[in-house]
Amino acid sequence: MRCIRPFLLAVLLVSGVGHAAEAEPMPPHATFTLPSQALGETRRLNVYTPPGYDTAKGTRYPVLYMPDGGEQEDFPHVATTVDTAIRAGEMRPVILVGIENTERRRDMTGPTQVEKDKEIAPRVGGSAAFRAFLRDELMPHVRRQYRVTDETAIIGESLAGLFIVETFFLQPGMFGTSIALSPSLWWNDEEWVRKAGKQLKAKPGLKATLYVASAGDDVAAEAGRLAEALRANAPKGLKWKYEPHPGLRHANIYRSLEAKVLREAFAPTASTKAVP
Repeated sequence: MRCIRPFLLAVLLVSGVGHAAEAEPMPPHATFTLPSQALGETRRLNVYTPPGYDTAKGTRYPVLYMPDGGEQEDFPHVATTVDTAIRAGEMRPVILVGIENTERRRDMTGPTQVEKDKEIAPRVGGSAAFRAFLRDELMPHVRRQYRVTDETAIIGESLAGLFIVETFFLQPGMFGTSIALSPSLWWNDEEWVRKAGKQLKAKPGLKATLYVASAGDDVAAEAGRLAEALRANAPKGLKWKYEPHPGLRHANIYRSLEAKVLREAFAPTASTKAVP
């Protein structure tokens, strides 16, 4: 899902960029709704379980969460990538949980003091409530309903990438692996770039994995500055990687990198086998 600076919004609306993606093939999955007190609304979820899940009753699986996870959003191509990699033995089996949007720009953004930021939607700054929904409602529900391990990850692009970076700094134990593709780090005058060093120094015992990638047409170089803060201040227990991709674009970086980064995040073990 794409989000850019407000001054480009009108051009994109005229050209059609940002409209919901057309339906595309995807693996079999379950769809359910979950009422949320944190958000004051009911949310729709899509859950993919790996091949053999129904018969391997004693096996538990890591969970990969994804914002922008509706059937008309990014869930189809991510689920297809995951399923293909698992079946080829190139990735450990995981459960994929996609969260469909209602007010995306509200949920993915924190508070901002920048007036132009506020022009992207009628309501912004709701990331704390969305994070509470994930932490206190959705994740416990998934743990009750599915056979899961304690290993969790989250992947997202653009404003979802911003939310992932913000969550990494505010609640670093929430996800073991955080994957932010072309994150909108310009939000609130680059808040999480400015605060990164202090946040990292305050967590010397942090053990987690963070992957950040930028595209060639990203509006500014915030991701590179975030990498500088990580290079100078990352605690020893943090595994992190920043990869600039000047040949990719904001609009195609998700589909271009997802297979690579998910295979790395859930690298196969000696016991991982291809599935017919």
